[in-house]
Amino acid sequence: MAFIATLSTGSGTATIHLAGELDASTAADFHDAIDDAVATGASRLVIDAAKLTYIASAGLRALVFARQKVTEDVVIAITGVTEPVLKVIRMAGLDHGFDITTS
Repeated sequence: MAFIATLSTGSGTATIHLAGELDASTAADFHDAIDDAVATGASRLVIDAAKLTYIASAGLRALVFARQKVTEDVVIAITGVTEPVLKVIRMAGLDHGFDITTS
């Protein structure tokens, strides 16, 4: 499955919908979506990972990039995380910097 990152906005929330594999070859697309989300000025950033099938170290770095790009008062939630993706996020110790809900 090809990687897709799409942005939707509403009610002060920017949501990035991810699908496919987030790795070194696709991380730039995610970075672009993060930049677009930050530009909306939303007070909440939701990363919908329900259709994300794989995350590599480049994807983890992109999550760190997201945390660094937004102001401290912006909540970042990762929703719909599958167990394989959550396992990688936890192994990297990134589960403490985000509000995470599983699918």
